[in-house]
Amino acid sequence: MVNPPHEAMHHIFRHDLHLFSRLKDVLGLPLPDAVEAVVLPNDLTETRPVERRVDTLLRLDSARDGSLLLAIEAQGRKDPSKPASWAYYVSYLWTKYGLPTVLLVVCQDRATAEWAGLPVSSGPAYMPTLSVRPIVVGPHNMPVITDPAKAAEDLALATLSAVTHAGDPDIGAILKALSTALRDVPENVADPIIEFTAQGLSKRPAQDLWRTLVAVDLSFYKSYLAEEIRDEGRAEGKAQGKAEGKAEGKAEGRAQASADAILLVLEQRGLDVSDDVRARVTGCDDPETLRGWLARAVTAASAEEIFAAE
Repeated sequence: MVNPPHEAMHHIFRHDLHLFSRLKDVLGLPLPDAVEAVVLPNDLTETRPVERRVDTLLRLDSARDGSLLLAIEAQGRKDPSKPASWAYYVSYLWTKYGLPTVLLVVCQDRATAEWAGLPVSSGPAYMPTLSVRPIVVGPHNMPVITDPAKAAEDLALATLSAVTHAGDPDIGAILKALSTALRDVPENVADPIIEFTAQGLSKRPAQDLWRTLVAVDLSFYKSYLAEEIRDEGRAEGKAQGKAEGKAEGKAEGRAQASADAILLVLEQRGLDVSDDVRARVTGCDDPETLRGWLARAVTAASAEEIFAAE
């Protein structure tokens, strides 16, 4: 069954068709500057009842370098059967379209990324009839973007960075930079980025942290994820008997979500959270104060340091 992280790792290339071309500096490869990119059918099924589908298939057209096909596979774990499938994809596409084909594999952990990048040959070692060596994107070569200004320069790249670094110790700073960058963009631009990031963060607490940041930093958006989180916040407010009307319940839900996010970031960074710190955080209901504490929690050297400005 296809899962959300799997979808996010390759759908981001459909959302931004020129993202691959912009990876040339990251990957250190002379990738062509695509003049036009076209999403092609990803169904590689033969006439016989054997279904084969590449995750995403793009055609990249360049006035200078001509056209090439980009087959993108999202790989969550090592799978000995995959290299043969990848070889089939590349040879089939080469045969069908008559165009050079690049295979890009997107991974979320270093071990899988290193495995996926190994060359695999069909045929004896002294006569490798067909060799497959994908380009691999993963936590080993994707930039760690913790500066909101850098994230704002390329939101799709920042999203791919967040998804591939889902298990990174710095994921809190990465997600905070992305959520901050999204504050200043139109809703129709932010919505797909919010959803792709949520789908790609399969490893908790990264997923919970992103949901909280969306609820706190992007409360003015009405994406599916943001509405879901705000509904949860309102439900919690009612269950605790604190909600007096819709507006109050919504505010309390957001305050609770912000407090939870602050404590989560501190704990995941390995900082000692005393009872006094916990009580002060959970007892605060001022959105701006909580927002400031959350921002400082990402880089603070100690839990108490988030209160430094006060």
